[in-house]
Amino acid sequence: MLPERTGYIVWVNDLKAARSLERFGSIHYMSRKLHYVVMYMNAERSEEAVKQMGKLAYVRKIERSYRNEIKTEYTKDEEEKSKFYNM
Repeated sequence: MLPERTGYIVWVNDLKAARSLERFGSIHYMSRKLHYVVMYMNAERSEEAVKQMGKLAYVRKIERSYRNEIKTEYTKDEEEKSKFYNM
């Protein structure tokens, strides 16, 4: 079975140095314009890794991604309102 994974957005000052964040988990995306890195790591050791990343000189801020907690199953309990607005 696959391990539980957690996503993090890491705001950095230097993108070249940010490549070394790969030792903490897998890097999914690096934004050159806004200087942030989206990465995923194992949930069981994420707290320890966040503390270590926070000590790095090029890391500005670390935010946890709430994508796992967003409801992705949709139901159609209500009537579609768009059909009432058509002329």
